[in-house]
Amino acid sequence: MVHSEFRRETFENDVALFELKSAVRYSRSIQPACLPPAALLPPLENSSDCSISGWGRTSEKGKLSSVLKQAHVGILPPSLCNSSEGYAGLMNDKALCAGAWAGGTDSCQGDSGGPLVCYHPGSAKYYLVGIASFGVGCGRPRYPGIYVRLSQYRKWIKAKVLLTNQTQNPSGGTTLTILLALLHTLLTQAL
Repeated sequence: MVHSEFRRETFENDVALFELKSAVRYSRSIQPACLPPAALLPPLENSSDCSISGWGRTSEKGKLSSVLKQAHVGILPPSLCNSSEGYAGLMNDKALCAGAWAGGTDSCQGDSGGPLVCYHPGSAKYYLVGIASFGVGCGRPRYPGIYVRLSQYRKWIKAKVLLTNQTQNPSGGTTLTILLALLHTLLTQAL
């Protein structure tokens, strides 16, 4: 289910939800991450204990990776990312930026839809804070990656999951096993 208010020009509401046909088997390397609540204390907004992952390009004009890559990133203040030296006001409150202001560590083409996961020491949990959405190039100074801020989509996600469960299981029996997986809308449309 692609968000009905997705705007291709600005990447606003760049989120989709899909259901897998079978359950995911968890292992040491495959674990769920929590959806973030509206507010966590201390907030994850200033966290440097975050990671991104994907099979995208390993450099701006490089080749796609044949193995899953991971990198540690920090979430940067919106005032910095939205400054005239960066995205110049392009980000709204439904987005966040992560990476390094000096450049280097970033998601790249092919990583769209991938996770931005942060560890929250106050709750001792990992949270799926964002979804890779867009950026200018890969790893360029002053242009960190822009991610969908998932805390702003909790109501939408819950409504879609409830609708799916009611449609598939109207009698109120066993709840379907679903995986909340959020993909970059353009990637969804390309498949």
